Amino acid sequence: MLLRYVKDEHGATAVEFSLVVTPFIFMVIGIIEMALMFTSQSLLEASSSMAARQIRTGEIQIAGGNEEQAFRDQLCAMSDILIPCPEIQFQVINVDSFQEAEDFPPPTFDEDGNLENQTFDPGESEDIVMIRVAYRYPITTPMMAPFLNNDGAGNRLMLSTIVMQNEPYQWGG
Repeated sequence: MLLRYVKDEHGATAVEFSLVVTPFIFMVIGIIEMALMFTSQSLLEASSSMAARQIRTGEIQIAGGNEEQAFRDQLCAMSDILIPCPEIQFQVINVDSFQEAEDFPPPTFDEDGNLENQTFDPGESEDIVMIRVAYRYPITTPMMAPFLNNDGAGNRLMLSTIVMQNEPYQWGG
């Protein structure tokens, strides 16, 4: 009777499945998390480039009004698909040369992870401007956080930096 019970394989597939399903589900969720993280980084880069173009061509400077809000609106127009607009932080700094931009100190963050020195100076015609855009992507998959976080708080800091020279825009009279 005992030998018959040991050789019985009814339910073996269910037991094997129960051992494999949990790691499989975590793996699938981790893949989805990574895809969303990389897509968010791409959106941040693309929206930074589009918003920087508005400064480079002088559209923001010539339009008048609140230049910083116009830049934020342009930045959020595309990135708002996956990135909440209020969580995007940026610096727009007018520098004297490309060498100064290269030697410029790296961005600093306070204890809450917020970008310090969030200045906004888009410069004028033919000025050199450095734009830094930062977003802290919250890692939601518990087992992925130790591997992906780079700010010590379970977030992935994403940073986009663009250094450019404004075009010679002399519109209006």
